[in-house]
Amino acid sequence: MQRPFKIPQSVLVVIHTPALDVLLIHRADSPGFWQSVTGSKDHEDEAFAQTAAREVMEETAIDVTTGQLSDWDLENVYDIYPHYLHRYAPGITRNREHVFGLRVPAGTPVTLNPREHTAYQWLPWREAADTCFSPSNAEAILMLPEFQT
Repeated sequence: MQRPFKIPQSVLVVIHTPALDVLLIHRADSPGFWQSVTGSKDHEDEAFAQTAAREVMEETAIDVTTGQLSDWDLENVYDIYPHYLHRYAPGITRNREHVFGLRVPAGTPVTLNPREHTAYQWLPWREAADTCFSPSNAEAILMLPEFQT
């Protein structure tokens, strides 16, 4: 049975502590690819905040209610990497990504979904931005001090 095509609308969630240490997770399918939590909507009418909460739970086992989820009211539109195009309907080449921040207490436990990620690390925000593979993810992390509440 073929899986349904991914919806080209996703979230990026920058998880951070009050001291601006940022959680990065290592993708299982892309060696050297460190990122924040990301993921696509499950259905067209799923609210971005619901997608963010679901993806954070699926990828890190962090319940967003243990922290403060904030909608940064920013969107990135980018070309989907060629090696991921098969996951989308024919002709879909661009994705719209909505950006959130999630402030959590220092020491928040992380449990990765091993099918998706193999390691995690907490890094100071500038170092985290330098470590990200994705330019839009790095840019979001560099904006973190502006969105810190």
